[in-house]
Amino acid sequence: MENNPKPKLLLVEDDEEIRTQMRWALSSEYETLLAGDRAGAVSAYRAHRPTVVLLDLGLPPEPASPAEGLATLGELRALDPTAKIVIVSGQGEKANALHAIGSGAYDFFTKPVEMDELKLLLKRCYHVASLEREYATLQAKLRADSFEDLIGSGARMQLCFESIRKVATTNAPVLILGESGTGKEMTARAVHRRSARRDGPFVAINCSAIPENLIESELFGHEKGAFTGAHTQRKGRIEHAEGGTLFLDEIGEIPLAIQVKLLRFLQEQTLERVGGRQEIEVETRVIAATNADLKKKMADGSFREDLFYRLAVVQINLPPLRERDDDAVLLAKAFLQRFSEENERPGMTFTPEAIRALREHAWPGNVRELQNRVRRAVIMADGKKIGAADLELSASLGAKGTTLREAREKLERELVTDALRRSGGKISAAANDLGVSRPTLYELLEKLGIQKPE
Repeated sequence: MENNPKPKLLLVEDDEEIRTQMRWALSSEYETLLAGDRAGAVSAYRAHRPTVVLLDLGLPPEPASPAEGLATLGELRALDPTAKIVIVSGQGEKANALHAIGSGAYDFFTKPVEMDELKLLLKRCYHVASLEREYATLQAKLRADSFEDLIGSGARMQLCFESIRKVATTNAPVLILGESGTGKEMTARAVHRRSARRDGPFVAINCSAIPENLIESELFGHEKGAFTGAHTQRKGRIEHAEGGTLFLDEIGEIPLAIQVKLLRFLQEQTLERVGGRQEIEVETRVIAATNADLKKKMADGSFREDLFYRLAVVQINLPPLRERDDDAVLLAKAFLQRFSEENERPGMTFTPEAIRALREHAWPGNVRELQNRVRRAVIMADGKKIGAADLELSASLGAKGTTLREAREKLERELVTDALRRSGGKISAAANDLGVSRPTLYELLEKLGIQKPE
């Protein structure tokens, strides 16, 4: 039994002598199947599904006309639109060739056939067919794969998932937009995992967490002696992402001077370390994310317009949790299962009151806040049932007649005030407790009219 069977090739030719000659010429490389008319061709194709078909246009009962051959082409294409069908015919008029190509034929040869040219074309047909099969398999896998921690049943999240599936197979830069805690880094990791770079590094950097005087060195690296304290040469995060994905979180916080250098890297795929003069090529895919209004920043001159359009080739807009239908309950149940197993407390469930509170809560900290509340509840709950109090939520958000906006602001004020009290007025600790970034907490303090701690 052959370990590597020959690829199948269907030859549709009504002249027995030509059939025999071509079969002999091709038999060393292909398992050649033969047919002399339309019915035989369709029957052979159904039985064997060959990748490539060599089809004569002049077939009985009208061998002097291309009609029967074109009809055969149509039937074979109906059976399999991906079949590579090469027309080989004495009907060499240009109109017939154009008609056949327009009807789905892969290429066109006129008799007498130059066998070496035909063999080259056949190799190309099989190579293209192989690439198409691999692509189809990959697409099917992408559609079938779960999104691990990315969970969402609503229409808006399903659109995000579809965007991830489509962009993952490309090298296009991606800009992920969404409030703090909506899952921007998880989305970036999902794109990376489903890309051809999945075996390469995923390097994440939070641009808002690095002091302005250090961010250039952090991104681009530095040479020995470039500045006080630079005792050795050091690669930056961009170089560490070679062959993989670089995730730039809070991209809106990058200073203008660094934006210029980042734009040049995106355009040229080369960089210079701080204090260096050597051009270093780095091949990496860039995914950026922000919760800031970049268009507002472009208008006030704090973010470069050319950098925005270079980063935002594809945009993925993550909706806040409060706008995701019933996803809060769906996510909470998934987190409960995970954290109860991690803490060896299997069988934990939410009470009806807790479910109602999950649905009613405004979720200013989005998915991160939900995750933190469920994790804390699993640890602190006395029994198997988790109630609203265990989640530190109330199942009733406001008096009758209160608008949704008023109820949301009231709850946000209570949550922020409680977090500041527990943290002793420390912004970083309070932001971590709420599951939001420091800039987001400062924005909430200003919006809610809460005095900033001294």
